[in-house]
Amino acid sequence: MKTFDQGYYSLMVNEALLTYLPSEKEFPPTIHAAMHYSVMGGGKRLRPALAIATHEMFGGSARTFLPAAAAIECIHTYSLVHDDLPAMDNDDYRRGRLSCHKVYGEAIAILAGDALLTLAFELMVNRLPEFYSSSKVLQATAEMALAAGTYGLVGGQSVDILSENQELATPLPTLEYIHTHKTGALFAAAVRMGAILAGTVKDELELLTRYATHLGLGFQIRDDILDASGVDSAKGKLTYVSVLGVRGAEEKLRKCHEACYDALKTFGGSHMLRQAADICLTIPK
Repeated sequence: MKTFDQGYYSLMVNEALLTYLPSEKEFPPTIHAAMHYSVMGGGKRLRPALAIATHEMFGGSARTFLPAAAAIECIHTYSLVHDDLPAMDNDDYRRGRLSCHKVYGEAIAILAGDALLTLAFELMVNRLPEFYSSSKVLQATAEMALAAGTYGLVGGQSVDILSENQELATPLPTLEYIHTHKTGALFAAAVRMGAILAGTVKDELELLTRYATHLGLGFQIRDDILDASGVDSAKGKLTYVSVLGVRGAEEKLRKCHEACYDALKTFGGSHMLRQAADICLTIPK
């Protein structure tokens, strides 16, 4: 049975991104250079890798799915470029080097994020119909749009910002909303897009959604644990460690891991998505 080879998927996605991004030499060059700088500056390509793995799990071809995988990464990178802005999380570094706005200025960083967001939809509607039916492309594109908007990562990010340094009477529901939307929504959309374009049925899609939701939530909890005394704590951000403590957050992470396994029972034993959960939800020792 095929394994979840994140490195291999990452190389495929990088190759696709270089194909689809406008050339840095194409006019206007500055905005195109900023797009390249942001997208090609590292990153594990986890979300598109999950989408490809799901697509292959149901008999789809990774090669024909690459425009959708690249679109998912464009959405993810756009959100990071905007999150780093001084008006948002105000981060000077991203993926081990200066953030886009520190290199190109705030105005170009905003526009680069906007350009990546719109490029994602261009890839979906212009590149996929060659390989998939219009109805499936439309459904997958709608999934991506929903995950990117106020019912997804934009909604989660807005609540995250408004919750900074606030004394909340019930912080746990707010925290869960932030993580399931800011992080979890694109995880769920990636898995659902891979499944939809492969032609899965409704019951399978519901189980995959449950899996991806727990995976996205657990991924963020793991990040909170690893950053327990780091940047987020210094900014007064709401995290699972600040609300539940390290042990409580670790227990919540364990339950997310178990829930991922439970959602995948119908699909058999060890397979790529189960391996992906092991990779994403295990704290390195």
